[in-house]
Amino acid sequence: MKQSMTDVAYEFLKEGNDAMPFIELWTRVSHAMGFNESQFDDNIAQFYTDLSIDGRFFSMPGNSWDLRSRHTYSESVMDTDSIAIDEDGDESEELLDPEEETKEVSDEEES
Repeated sequence: MKQSMTDVAYEFLKEGNDAMPFIELWTRVSHAMGFNESQFDDNIAQFYTDLSIDGRFFSMPGNSWDLRSRHTYSESVMDTDSIAIDEDGDESEELLDPEEETKEVSDEEES
């Protein structure tokens, strides 16, 4: 049975015992899969997505990838409490009561 791109990547990382830059990993995987130049270009984004989704892999700084099993839980989980999210996209926008909004819209339409 033919292996998936991520299965091939898993084997390369397992054999190497160390993290690998994405482009090096992709080059090895694409050669092992027998991809031609067109397939190399066409499949790179899918491979990156598959690595990101597959729980066996760990994305490291510098766009290197490793096996998650080689890293502690605290290394592989981001603390999202420190992330500030601007939900509406514009904090400077003042909130108007519905009557004021209606008045502003009708004033703009008259212009």
